[in-house]
Amino acid sequence: MYFKNQKFLVAGISKSGAASGAFLLDRGAQVLLYDDLAADGVKKAMTELASRGARIVRAEELSAAAEECDVLVLSPGIPIDHELPVAFRKKGKRILGEAELGCLYLRAPVVAVTGTNGKTTTVTMIDEIFRAAGEHSFACGNIGVPVVSCADKLGYDDIAGMEVSSFQLETLSSIRPHVAVVTNIAEDHLDRHYSMENYIFLKSKLLRNMRESEFAVLNYDDPTVRSFAKDARCAVRYFSVRERVEGAYLYDGGLYFENEKIADVSSLSLKGEHNVKNALAAICAVKLMGVGSGVIAQALATMRGVRHRIEWVGEVNGVAYIDDSKGTNVDATLSAVSCMEADTVLLLGGKDKGYDYDKLFADLKDSRVVQYVLYGENRFKLLNSAVRQNESRITLCADFDLAVHIGSMTAKPGQCVLLSPASSSFDAFSGYEERGERFEKLVAGMREACGEQSGSFGRGG
Repeated sequence: MYFKNQKFLVAGISKSGAASGAFLLDRGAQVLLYDDLAADGVKKAMTELASRGARIVRAEELSAAAEECDVLVLSPGIPIDHELPVAFRKKGKRILGEAELGCLYLRAPVVAVTGTNGKTTTVTMIDEIFRAAGEHSFACGNIGVPVVSCADKLGYDDIAGMEVSSFQLETLSSIRPHVAVVTNIAEDHLDRHYSMENYIFLKSKLLRNMRESEFAVLNYDDPTVRSFAKDARCAVRYFSVRERVEGAYLYDGGLYFENEKIADVSSLSLKGEHNVKNALAAICAVKLMGVGSGVIAQALATMRGVRHRIEWVGEVNGVAYIDDSKGTNVDATLSAVSCMEADTVLLLGGKDKGYDYDKLFADLKDSRVVQYVLYGENRFKLLNSAVRQNESRITLCADFDLAVHIGSMTAKPGQCVLLSPASSSFDAFSGYEERGERFEKLVAGMREACGEQSGSFGRGG
């Protein structure tokens, strides 16, 4: 792609859009910027890019800009059926995502991870193992660092650990990982992808360009993921907590790869069956890249948890507060609740993503949950599902802050308040990070209000 004689319209100036704009300007491209959000971060990014020569497009100028530009660079937050990409497609113009733009120019071999749950933790495990092995590894993609930001930093001897979301896969065609991991597939983002068939197809795209010298690492225990092997043209390995598979597996309390014991489950710093699965996926990926078993065991024994994923926030008046704001779908919330070792008040709600919540309340009937606090835009949909499952331990409110305070008043000493919303955060927050940080601030405020004697407060692993 010759940048100097083409015009690019970058739509969506969040973290990935801002990185795309900077990447293109560095290469002498003409760049137009558009975003319909007025958030401070977006305004700041657009101002900085404009100072480097980019042109900001107003809403009334968007149609003319689409006519003028040759290529559309689309933020993951903008769906592929939005009117802007539809207009480009009708004119036969090229549409790229930020991850696609980065993959076109990334020299480092890629270990890519997709799936519904466990992506961020698995990528973090892989990255920390590589670093412990002395490799120059960089975690990028949906984990928070745009791929285009790494394109010039990583060379042929480095490694890119890339988290890949279904949103990115809508516009991602050039990725060819050396190892591709698919963690699991469960109902998610149906408000955007419309059907499970389309969602599954998008996840399978990660393997599309791979050939015999590369590896797919698939969850053997997930029938949908396991079925990806049928059409894979690359070598396939599996991970499983149920079977001794060709790859990595759980057996008699140990984590194995190809009959070699790597570590005991008890040695993992991150607890819960979901983290055993994540560790097995990571073990299989890094062993295929030649990392030694001792290094893997040490890294998995010492790594800290992912922010906002079943993260200890603090204790106030004998009640523990756990931040699982990253739990934005039903399966993630079920995993979080399964990790609770005390009776739990569960905070649920936010923006609906198209789920059937009946499964959630049905599967939690015999869990440690003693009370549900439902809040946010989808609270009545959650309430209807609870009623259908004969669940009456419900408190309903609109506001997130109020939900947290109700949780604190409901929980008894020795119990915990778990924020695991099974919903996106976009009804009230810019993302799950902001929601989790708000939860932390509210808990800190409770502690200050009742004095130092109320208990410990801090961030755990």
